[in-house]
Amino acid sequence: MSNIKALNRDQIAALVANILPDGSYVNLGIGIPVKVSDHLPPDREIILHSENGILGMGRAAVGDEIDSDIVNAGRVPVTLLNGASITEHCNSFAMMRGGHLDYAILGGFQVAPNGDLANWLTDAPDAIAAIGGAMDLAVGAKNVIVMMEHNTKDGQHKLLNTCTYPLTGAGVVNKVYTDLAIIAIKNNQFIVEAIIEGLSPKELQSRSEAPLVFAHNLQTIQIDDAGKASLV
Repeated sequence: MSNIKALNRDQIAALVANILPDGSYVNLGIGIPVKVSDHLPPDREIILHSENGILGMGRAAVGDEIDSDIVNAGRVPVTLLNGASITEHCNSFAMMRGGHLDYAILGGFQVAPNGDLANWLTDAPDAIAAIGGAMDLAVGAKNVIVMMEHNTKDGQHKLLNTCTYPLTGAGVVNKVYTDLAIIAIKNNQFIVEAIIEGLSPKELQSRSEAPLVFAHNLQTIQIDDAGKASLV
């Protein structure tokens, strides 16, 4: 594993951005997911929602674009698309809870093969509970994608048989993008659809607690010399 080059956060975000259909309404959670806005294909109209009250959020703001009053849920300055709307939290959460979002893209601490997600509290003694709107998104969106590193910094598993942290949502996750693989959740199983180049299925399984099922048409995630990740 030491010679395997894992995906960085921007590369994970680019892979996720590439699968979002034209015309989708998408919420980007705090952390890795907010990077998706910087990698959206220019030929698709994808409407981004931010839980603090933006519909029509653009990419991260730079230079003279920065307005400290226009930030995403992670307090990062962002741009607005033409026609964007700003609303207060009641309307924003009504969008989230009412089934109006096609995708919620969230970070994760733990995911189980039944689709359970834990992403708001760990068992660390200094952990601060911070649920925000994650529960509303997890149950309100039509599809939930989780973006996360495959393991913790100290090597602990994050794809578990059963989540041990408090749940954000039960049976809500459809797909997981990690720095090592793309994994769908179907029939209470983790189905590996793509794996980073140079990593064997056996090695990926050793980095996961829950059993993995490898798709018959398993794809490889390659990183070219320019740092672009693609599926082959």
